[in-house]
Order: sequence, then C-alpha cells, then structure tokens
Amino acid sequence: MRTILTVLLTCVLLLGGSVACGRETPDGGAMRVVTVVYPLEEAVTRIGGDRVSVTNLTPPGVEPHDLELTPGDLERISQASLVLYLGGGFQPAVEDAIGAAATGASVDVLAALAEHGVLLPDPDGELTNDPHVWLAPERMLDVASAVREALTGADPDGAAAFGAAAEAWETQLTAIAGDYEVLRDCDRDLLVTGHRAFGYLAQAYGLREAAIAGVSPEAEPGPARLGEIRDLVEREGVTTVFAEELLPADYAEAIAAETGAAVRTLHTIESRTDAQREAGIGYEELMRENLAALVEGLGCG
Repeated sequence: MRTILTVLLTCVLLLGGSVACGRETPDGGAMRVVTVVYPLEEAVTRIGGDRVSVTNLTPPGVEPHDLELTPGDLERISQASLVLYLGGGFQPAVEDAIGAAATGASVDVLAALAEHGVLLPDPDGELTNDPHVWLAPERMLDVASAVREALTGADPDGAAAFGAAAEAWETQLTAIAGDYEVLRDCDRDLLVTGHRAFGYLAQAYGLREAAIAGVSPEAEPGPARLGEIRDLVEREGVTTVFAEELLPADYAEAIAAETGAAVRTLHTIESRTDAQREAGIGYEELMRENLAALVEGLGCG
C-alpha cells in the first residue's frame, strides 16, 4: 500500500498538484474540506455552510470499505485545509493516504468520540471500534459536535456561524431521536442484520443485534455462522431479516427462505446512491426510512 501511495503522490506532483503548495481556497474563499463517508460530508455541509467547500472521497453508491483511491483523491487530500476521517482500520488505505499526503489539519472523528466514551468495540476484533456511529441519532449528535469543533479549529473566524448552524441541525437530529423512541416498545427486540452495523442503534433503544457478517462486511460468514443465525431466527420467532442497501442480500435472503421470515432493507448511510443524491434524499430522510422498516419488521408502537 505504501508503494502504491508513493506512486500516486508522484503522479500528483507531476500533474502540478504540489503538496507543498496545496490548500489554495476555491472561488469565494471557502475552506476546502475532505471527508471519507457521506455522514461526515452531511455534517460538514450542514454546519459549515458557505464557509466550506466539501469533497467526499467515497463516490455515490460505493461501499466505503471497498474505496480505492485515485491520484485525484490524493491531490484533494493534499489541497484540503481539513480532512475528516474514521480511523481504527475502517479505511486503512485512506488513513495511509492522509498520513502521506495531507498538509492541512486532519481529524479522526472516531478518536474524537472515543475521548467522550461513546464508542463500541468491534467484538470480532477486525477493527478498533465499530465505526457506524451515525446510525443512532444520539451518536450523530456527537458526530455533529466533533465536526463543529474541527471546523472551528481550522477556521476560528467561523466559530459563531458554525455554532449557530450546528445548533439548528442538532434540533432536527433531536427530533429524529425522539421519533426513534418507538423502538423501545416492540413485539420483538432481536435485530437480525446483514452485517454488524447497527450496534449503536441497538444499544440506544434496548434492542439486540445478531449480524450475519461482522463490522467489516468483506469477511463472508461460514456455514457455522449461517447455521447459528438460522437457528436463532427460528428459536426467537424472528419475522424479518434486514439486508443492507449497498451490500448483496444473498445470505439474508437464504436465511429468510429457510425460516419463512421476510426480508427488509436498511440503509447503512455510508454513502448515497446517485438516485438519492439527485432526488435530494439525505441523512434525515434515510433515517426515517430505516425507522419505518424497523417498526414494521419488529412490530413496534
């Protein structure tokens, strides 16, 4: 990986994207910010307003675990005044690229949240922590606070504007969190998912998560794990197995077919599809779609 990064950096330099001369502001003087997943892009956009120009490295519809960087991505990193990422092995290629190319400030949002003790460990040991904090509205409030702090550190003159925008958005996130309280009153509390992405959501609302695959979805489950999930679905009377939008649903569909359960789709919201972006469907709409699927699948309210 380091050899690949060296080659890419050389390409960037030859193309004129000088690392040493990066961080030129775009037209209008907005601060360049690079993010690595859609929820961070959303937070920067909502809090930064017209004081920022944000680029998200994960393209629409791409699972961020599978992200492959390009020379253009390294140039964007090198020119950014601020890079916001998720550390702990979630995107190791991105972490290496930031270490090699970033000349502005870089903030590991997960590390910032860890200081407040809100992270869950990865029980499978694949990553340092479960990165999917944004799937619980309360934890997205923590993300908003971390992003606000990072933007203020990079642009102190914008502190008042960032603060006002953050407070306005936090009001909307708090409303979503209130709507999710319905999950505390469900016929079933076992959340069977395609991969371990909903631990924060389960923790927040008294649910249990049983995932077919781990936090990192690339590791395919073996026959033993599939058998465990099938037996659990049958033993606990689970009526719905939840697949994820950006991942194949083969295993969820196989277990559902064997047990008579239905399959419903949840958004991991790691990135948006082109159709969602073009339709203006964002974090709040996707969270409400998730809530509707959960209420129906778990028998809530």
